[in-house]
Parts: sequence; C-alpha cells; structure tokens
Amino acid sequence: MININSINENNSSQTVRIDKIPDECPICHKKIRPIQGQAFLNTKPLNNILEVVYRCPDENCRNIFIGFYFENGGIYYYKLSKPYEFIPREFSEIINSISPDFVKIYNQAYAAEQAGLNVICGAGYRKALEFLIKDYLISKNHDDAEKIKKEFLGSLIDKRVDRQQIKVAAKRAVWLGNDETHYERKWQDKEIKDLKALIELTLHWIEDDKLTEKFLKEMPDK
Repeated sequence: MININSINENNSSQTVRIDKIPDECPICHKKIRPIQGQAFLNTKPLNNILEVVYRCPDENCRNIFIGFYFENGGIYYYKLSKPYEFIPREFSEIINSISPDFVKIYNQAYAAEQAGLNVICGAGYRKALEFLIKDYLISKNHDDAEKIKKEFLGSLIDKRVDRQQIKVAAKRAVWLGNDETHYERKWQDKEIKDLKALIELTLHWIEDDKLTEKFLKEMPDK
C-alpha cells in the first residue's frame, strides 16, 4: 500500500492509501513508472473516488492521464486510467481481403470491450462473425451471393461450410454469440473470452483453407 497526499472537496490536504500506481500508459501503452501529480478526493455520497494526475515519462509520449481509484475499507483501489487510446486488432491480408467489414465490426466491438462495455461488445462480436462467415462463403460461391446474404447464419454453417474444422468452430461461436444477444443464456459457464477464442479458431481455419486454395491454384497437379 502507498500513502499519497490529496486535496478533498473542501480544498484541504488529506493523506490516503492506494493499492498501486498504474504501470502502463493508457495512451502509448508502454510499461512505465508514471510521474505523479496532484490527487483529488471526492468523498460525497455515492462517490468516494480518488483521481490522481499522472504523466507518462516516455520521451515519445509525455501525455497526461488520470488514474481513478475507488474506496473499499479505507483503501483506494486502482480501477482504470483515462483518456484511453484504443489499440485496434490487426488481421492478416487474407482476412482483410475476404471481409473488410468483419475487420471493421470486430474492432468496434473490441474498442467497446477495452472501454469496459462488456454488456454490449458481445453483440458486436456476434455481428462480426456473421459478416466473416457470409463473406467467406461468398468468396467461394459468387453465384449464390444473394442467397447467402439472406440465409440464417446457423443454417449457412450447417449446409454450406464444407471444411469440418471451420464448421465446428463457427457453429460454437454462433452459440455463444447468440447468448450475447438473447435475454437468457444457454451457456452459463462461458464468457466473452470463449466467444473470442472460437472466433480466433474460425479465423485460423479460414486462413488455412484460403491459403491451401491459393497454392493449389498456383501449383496444380501435373
């Protein structure tokens, strides 16, 4: 625990105890030991929040950010820092080529998750998954594009996905994605991280399939 001086709402100095100093800059995302500035305490009812001004010491950043602490048992525990610069997830050239909309939707859901919006980000991941699967199938069946766009995702996976590894991973990703959009959950022991893991597995097998397809086309059997 660390003792620091703060200014309360009456502009009086008050010593408080915090559990930690943030070790990552929320703007440049480098591991740091920040330069501490003034701390401000708000003990009004329903608040009891400590806000500490920090500065990133990295010479390429030097930005100011605020660490937010919430009181519990007389100790202020670090919760998060703001402002937070979102780090987009990068995808392979194959995935960007197949479904740029998947990349865009996934990263919006990812931004919501990084912002702590865990209740809504799951629905975004579910939408991203639908675009990924439909765009993948359209890339293999251009003539059926309009039918694929209109068909239910679960039915598409069952009827049109030929590769078993993609079918297995995508079907289970849909199950968890649907849980994120429905009133009652069927998979009580599964979380957002499990949905993301299944999407990652689906991506892996789609990349594998498209890469195999590419080399078969470039190097046919003689």
